[in-house]
Parts: sequence; structure tokens; C-alpha cells
Amino acid sequence: MNEPPASALRGGEWLVHRQPAERVFTPERFTHEHRLVAGTVTAFETGEVRPARSRLEGKDWALARRLLRRSGEIGLLGVDVADADGGMHVDTVTSMIVSERLSGSPSFGVTFGAQVNLVVLPVFLFGTSSQKAQYLPGLLSGELVGAYGLTEPGSGSDARSIRTHAARQADGSFILNGEKAWITNGGIADLFVVFAKVDGEQFSAFLVERRFGGVTSGPEERKMGLDGSSTTSVLLQDVRVPAGNLLGDIGKGHRIAFNVLNFARLKLGATCSGGAVGAIGESARYAAARRQFGQPIASFGAVRHKLGEMVARAYAVESLTYRMAGLVDACLDSSSRGVSRPSAAVAAFEEFAIEASIAKVAGSEMLNFVLDENIQIHGGNGYGRDYPAERHYRDSRVNRIFEGTNEINRLLIPGLLVRRAAEWRVPLLAAARTARESLESRSAATGILSNEAAIVDRAKAAALVVIELAIEACGERFTDEQEVAMGVADMLIDVLSADSAVLRAEAAAAACAPDAALHADAARVFANDAASRVTVAGRQALAAIADAPRFAPRTIPPLAVEQAPINTVAPRRRLADEAVRRGAYPFA
Repeated sequence: MNEPPASALRGGEWLVHRQPAERVFTPERFTHEHRLVAGTVTAFETGEVRPARSRLEGKDWALARRLLRRSGEIGLLGVDVADADGGMHVDTVTSMIVSERLSGSPSFGVTFGAQVNLVVLPVFLFGTSSQKAQYLPGLLSGELVGAYGLTEPGSGSDARSIRTHAARQADGSFILNGEKAWITNGGIADLFVVFAKVDGEQFSAFLVERRFGGVTSGPEERKMGLDGSSTTSVLLQDVRVPAGNLLGDIGKGHRIAFNVLNFARLKLGATCSGGAVGAIGESARYAAARRQFGQPIASFGAVRHKLGEMVARAYAVESLTYRMAGLVDACLDSSSRGVSRPSAAVAAFEEFAIEASIAKVAGSEMLNFVLDENIQIHGGNGYGRDYPAERHYRDSRVNRIFEGTNEINRLLIPGLLVRRAAEWRVPLLAAARTARESLESRSAATGILSNEAAIVDRAKAAALVVIELAIEACGERFTDEQEVAMGVADMLIDVLSADSAVLRAEAAAAACAPDAALHADAARVFANDAASRVTVAGRQALAAIADAPRFAPRTIPPLAVEQAPINTVAPRRRLADEAVRRGAYPFA
């Protein structure tokens, strides 16, 4: 793969360019300010939120509001808002750190996330100056609690099929009628970002206050997990909304919805990464303390394999999410000259929509794997409520559903990539032709991670070739063939994850970090595992288009991504042993 130009990578370009390791942002490059924020959030979560968990799960919503106000006092609610608008925005990395460090209290994390990601952000990005002046101070202090009303009983992922109606009135106001479902903070919110169709057609957004009248919350939903967060339906009956509370332009609500979700998806990747870090620590400590057959279960190869795999997968997602945060910040830095901060942020979120979907899917599925193994390591104790493992598992399940289901996000990834490729410096199909040639050859592995770097390059080539053949067989709308699109998405998710892990490990080696060898172990395990998954997903996608009417039969290049097989047992054991020695995720 070619190195990119001097400017930062744009969305999707990691597939055709190899970013130098020294340009990749990693957690090892946190600044002093980043670490101060991390310490502040950790102290708040462990000292104030976590002790309140049982009361929150008992539906003490007054306490939930107090904790939101407390998070406002220490500046966390304004983490994405420019200081000119009353926030404390530093960079995207800081925002990711806050999400990651609140992951130890998922219920409050969801309450916090709905406020920050789904209400504060759209008001900051799309609100008028008067709307910001009216609502941001209360939202940033936590005095005003917000909720986001998009989902309806009959429309989930198909957001544009909503039925909530906004009727224009002679005085410029709107009358809203409809029902929203599964609304986080629905029972406690004062302000709702509500999506409705103006005159039944134009998808638009409104700022709706409960005090307007006609806004009614349903009973709390009986959920599998996240019992400490309020989730209700919200009924809108003849709600009169002033003309000044239209958010954005009529008919442009999709731009608000999709851009807010893009950032929320990226943050969800960080939240899942933080949840995995905590669970790995629990597993390691339990495995060290639990004895069977006269020895700690942490000494058993099967348990060490689990712990090592948990660490390697968490490492890859952590590497991916912070790398993407760094790219978003680079995009903001390069595009914000002469442009308002909100406009630059919207452009950056649009630019990295592919990566946001990948972070969401990769993070939520990695966390599901880690938490399932956490229960398994705990054995019968993991299934009972005396240990936190089962609650973690229940609380995390929704991550694969909200912010767009993982299936929807998998369909978005290749579709967005094909559209984005039209803007690339290296056209998609030209890159695919070059990739065909690289798949025919094998590179000789030299150096600490050259084998894994070669795997990543071959995985990128395989993904490009499959996309090329899918376009040839089905046209650029090959994503309508959902099984093919999802196979391509699986390839791209593993490619970006492995690429990010290898680059982070290379950066650690170049910096002569004390734990550089451990970084290499994590990257090696993940990349070699990913090679097999990419090969299988690619072959399945090609098999699905083999009989397509437009497919011209020809020799298909081999898709075997693996280099010479290596022993990954030893690096997994080293990762596991270090987690047990520290009683924590080794890279925390």
C-alpha cells in the first residue's frame, strides 16, 4: 500500500494508503491535559456514580438529575462544545476519554450520553444563536435534562418512515402529534430533540420543551439491563412548538440525525473499549484468586487463552477508536480556518462516517465477546448476581442495537465507502487492480511486525478485490445484496482494526516503550486471527455473487490473507500473564 500525502488521511483512505505509525494517535500519546481529564472522570465515576448504582437502579431519578448536575459542575457536559458557547472543548480525544472512563457505570453513562451526544451536540452544531443562548447554559449545567426523540413504535432503523406530524400554523408555529419509543431520559427530560415530518413529508427536527404542554411520558420500560437509566415512550398530543424552536431547516432533519449518530457511534466504540478494560481486570483478578485442582485457574492454558484473546481484541478496538479520534481532530484542525467550529465539526463527522460505524460494530461485538468470556471465567459465579459479571453482560447487550443496529451499520459501511471513493486521490477500481497483483505475491517477513504489516496489506488488497468484483457483478448498488455487503463490511472492520493495532505497536517499538514487546504480542495475535476471518468473509461474499447475471466468469485471485503461520499461543499467554500480574488490562 502507498503512503498517503502529507495531509491527514480522509475518510476511508486507510484502505488504499498506509499511514506512517508516527502520524497515528494512540493512548500512549495522551497529553498531560488528557490524563488530568481521565483522572477527573475516573474519580467522579468511582467516587460518586458507582456508589449510587443501587439507588439509580431503584429509579431514584432525583439522584440521576443530581449526578448530571454534578457532571456539569466539573465541565463534563460541555466536553464537545466550544468555549465561546460555554463549553470546555479541547479535542475529540478528550471526548472519547470521558466516554471511556464513564463505562464503569453503564446506566449513568447512557443518561449522560443522551444528554451530551444527542441533545447538547445537535443544539451546538445546528442551533441558532438564540437557541444556543436559550438552551445551552441549562444543558451544560445539568439543570436542564435532555432526550432525543427519533425512534417510533413502527420505525426504528428506517428513521425516515416516522409518522410524527408537524402541522404549520398561520403564525409560523407548529403543532406536533405522534409517539416516540425507547427514549433514553424519556421520563426525566425537560427538553426533547424531536423529529417529525412537516406537513407529513419534510423530515425535520424541533426543540420541544415539556412545559409546552401535551408532552406525556409513558411508564418505564422493563428492560434486560441498564435499569438505572430512564427509558420510556413519549406521547405528543397537539404540542404547540414556536417557530423559533425549529432546529435547522425544514426538510433537513436527516443531516442532524445522521451527523449526531456518527459522533455517538465513535464514542460508543470508546465506551465499549472502557467496559472491556474493566471486565478484563475483573477476570484477571478472579482467575488469580480462584483455585481448582490445587492451583489458580489463571495457570490453566484454556483460561490463559481466553484472557489473552480478550486483551488482544480490546487492544485492537482501543487502537482503532483513538486513531480515529486523532484523524477527526486533524480534520478539524485543517478545515476550521475561517470556518465556524460547528460547521467544521459537522464536516468532520460526515468525513469519518464509515469509521464511526466500524467503531460502533467492532466495539460492541468485542465487548460482547469479552463479557461472555468474563462470565465463563467466573463459572457458576458469573451467572449469579453476587458478582458483577452478569450485570455487565445484561447492560451491554443493547450496544449492538442502539445508535443503529449492527446490521444497519454493516450495510452502511460499504455503501459509504463506494461513495467516498469518488473523492479519493487513488480511485477505488484502480486500487483494486493493483491489489490483484499484490495478492499473487508473498512478501518475505523481516522485522518485529513486518509479518503482521504484510497481513494487513493483503487484507486490504482482498477487500478491494471483493469490492471490485461485487461492483462488476451487481453494479455500484451491490449493497442491495445484503449478504454480500455484510461480508464486505466484516472484511473492512477487521482490516481497520488490525491496521490500527499494528500501527500502534509499531509506534510503541519506535518509541522504545518499556512494554513495546507486549504491544507487539497484542498486534500479532489480533492480526493473525483477523487474517483468517477476512479470508472467510471474502470467500463467502464471492460465492454469493458467483451466479449473478452480470458476472463475467474469470480467474478469481486467491484470497488467502495469511502469511506463514505463526505460533500465537505464546503471545496470548504473555498477554494473559501480564493481565494477571497487574490485576488489570495490561495497557491501562
